[in-house]
Amino acid sequence: MTNQRTDKHFLELIHRHQSILHKICFAYCKNRSDREDLQQEIVLQLWKSYPSFRGNSQFSTWMYRVALNTAINRTSKPGILTDSSKAPEAAYDPGDDYELSEEIRILHMAIARLKKIEKAIILLWLEELSYEEIAETIGITAKNVSVRIVRVKTRLAEIIQKLQ
Repeated sequence: MTNQRTDKHFLELIHRHQSILHKICFAYCKNRSDREDLQQEIVLQLWKSYPSFRGNSQFSTWMYRVALNTAINRTSKPGILTDSSKAPEAAYDPGDDYELSEEIRILHMAIARLKKIEKAIILLWLEELSYEEIAETIGITAKNVSVRIVRVKTRLAEIIQKLQ
């Protein structure tokens, strides 16, 4: 049986860092229904993994790792969620509950066209995580993060130019 204090602490942490869930679901899913399904799956995976969280890293770093792995794994299953990098002209549906400026809307559209690992890296970079934190979350070296960020920013600039 789970400890009630642990349950409450877990829910508080999820609530405090819910923006992580929103950003990842928004980047990896094309529509509201898929975002909601992915968010539920991520929370389930976080709950299952929570007993193994030892506090060696910040909770938010650990949460990003679990959430990104869940999103990448879930979107690679055929028929579940589609890989938007393979559908560059796909319709953009931010959902009814999002009111975005034109610049942010274009940025989201551009990010949606990136490969899965590129999305993860740019999301973490936009969160202003250090190269070391990104490396720890993604499972690559900080040097590799540096190289990939330069490439992703170049690719984003190209995509944004085409979208404008």
